[in-house]
Amino acid sequence: MPKLLPRDADILPPSYDDIFKTLLTHPDAKPALIDIVSATIDRIVKDAVVRNNELPALDTEEKAERLDVNCVVDNDDQVDIEMHGEHIEEPIPGQHISLTNKSIYYLTDLHSSQKSKGVKYANMVRTYQATFCSYTVYPKYKGFITRASLRRPDGEEISDQINFIVVELSKLKELLKKPTDQLTSLEAWSIFLRYAPDVRQRALVNRIIEERSEIAVAGALLMEISQDERERAKFRSRRMFETDQASNFLTAVERETDLRMQEAARNLKSKGISIKDIVESTGLSFAVVEKL
Repeated sequence: MPKLLPRDADILPPSYDDIFKTLLTHPDAKPALIDIVSATIDRIVKDAVVRNNELPALDTEEKAERLDVNCVVDNDDQVDIEMHGEHIEEPIPGQHISLTNKSIYYLTDLHSSQKSKGVKYANMVRTYQATFCSYTVYPKYKGFITRASLRRPDGEEISDQINFIVVELSKLKELLKKPTDQLTSLEAWSIFLRYAPDVRQRALVNRIIEERSEIAVAGALLMEISQDERERAKFRSRRMFETDQASNFLTAVERETDLRMQEAARNLKSKGISIKDIVESTGLSFAVVEKL
């Protein structure tokens, strides 16, 4: 009988990057790792060996490239899986250009890192870069899985040597209505990663755990990690650090906006515009405008 998640237990979120890596690189996680890799790259994998199982120190500047799970599977194909629990900074809000370009960069970097000397080009291994995101990346696309390889304009595949995969965990609402015994492996894993900490979906997650032994392994390890005070302290510290960063950024933006409004108010005041009209157009207080 698999170990179920207790009904009211406080579970750390596996959709958070460092929890995700801790979970999949745990010494007892091999069955879970093999299964999630198989589900993600959409082919049967018999073995997977993690190449970067060390956990980094707290370093949010490098977390996107260091908190991944990089492994080699049984035919030497390379698979890199990462989790994005928080948005990365984007030049155009909502377009996720940085996320896409970052994934492509590390995909091609990993592919080109394989030894080529003395190896025929025909014998080079495939490379997969898979990113699980807790937020929506492609709002116009209804599906939650995006797979991309080298293709012609008509969609015909030219090569499967490099493979780009994005799994959007924010698009699972309809899946919650699907009978658990009809879920695909990737659908089941996605629900587990997204909803394991959510007590409102605890019964659903536990049904998946009962039906899928590999996810049961992950569930038991997640409980172990969640009960580890050191892991909980690391999680809290990181959340506090990131919250502070976000707060400082918003404060800086507000300060810059306020300074711009004051400059605009000075220009309007110098042109003889009434204080009442300046207040209405800039949003500054009467007292602030009067002192300018």
